Amino acid sequence: MEIEPAESLVTKGFLDLPISPEIDLEEEILRLKAEKNAIILGHFYITPDLQEISDFIGDSLGLSQKVEKTEADIIVFLGVHFMAETAKILNPNKKVLIPDLKAGCSLAESAPADKFEAFRLQYPDHKVISYINCSAEIKALSDVICTSSNAEAIVNSFDGDAKLIFAPDKNLGNYINGKTGRNMVLWDGACMVHEQYSLEKILELKTQHPDAEFIAHPECEKPVLIAADFVGSTTALLKYTSKSSAQKFIVATESGILHQMQKNNPGKYFLPAAPSDDATCACNDCSFMKLNTMEKLYLCLDNELPELVLSDELINKAKVPIQRMLEISKNLNL
Repeated sequence: MEIEPAESLVTKGFLDLPISPEIDLEEEILRLKAEKNAIILGHFYITPDLQEISDFIGDSLGLSQKVEKTEADIIVFLGVHFMAETAKILNPNKKVLIPDLKAGCSLAESAPADKFEAFRLQYPDHKVISYINCSAEIKALSDVICTSSNAEAIVNSFDGDAKLIFAPDKNLGNYINGKTGRNMVLWDGACMVHEQYSLEKILELKTQHPDAEFIAHPECEKPVLIAADFVGSTTALLKYTSKSSAQKFIVATESGILHQMQKNNPGKYFLPAAPSDDATCACNDCSFMKLNTMEKLYLCLDNELPELVLSDELINKAKVPIQRMLEISKNLNL
């Protein structure tokens, strides 16, 4: 299957223009948003100031469900590239903007479309379930998409003896295999943020804070998940911190979620799980997510650039498995 790569169709050149220090960025962003009938969607992993100015904050499933129903003319996605692609796939006639085209994803980049297609051809009798953290090209090669929130339900929507490929996250795939008793063939991809956690340091933190519950995202490696008191999607982790009677939590996922956890639970205490010694910071931040800033959001809305553009062929092929996911997810209590 020959599809023009999405990246080659993206409008190039973010407008890195000077901004007057006299401009009230929040005020101007809100004005431009109203003027242009735009909606600002943000992922839990962006910085707190961007979370607060977003119209909707969510994980990949929630954002997909929200974007499918929007009546806005312009969608500004404060997240990473594959998320903006998903928004465009579900809204081909709307303008989709992303403040920085360099906001990629290590997990999505771990599955090049040409190599994955060759891999898929080795298993011609298998159906392909792809985690939403993948490129539009990988989605176009898939039978159904899933998120960490609905992955178990998506897998269980297939007959028990169905032959399945799960891509691109081997850690999430391995976790779902364990939960469902399946033996899905796994593509060897991973998220660099969730693979950096040090089990040794986490256990040290648990010793220092014996009253803390340790919660983790299923993109983490298996030894980390085994040590966790609770494993769940970003939204599930957020909900768990509100429902649990614990007053202290060690959190193994991108540190941006701690803002919402603290906001929802002002009396509780949240510690980011420690990464390995060779990690670049004391907590696990996604450098791609953090490319989004208030300044870039303002320029993006003001100039309506960078715009994400996909070919009609790619949109039509990638939309089918996303819509299958959304249909399956309609009646799920997630």
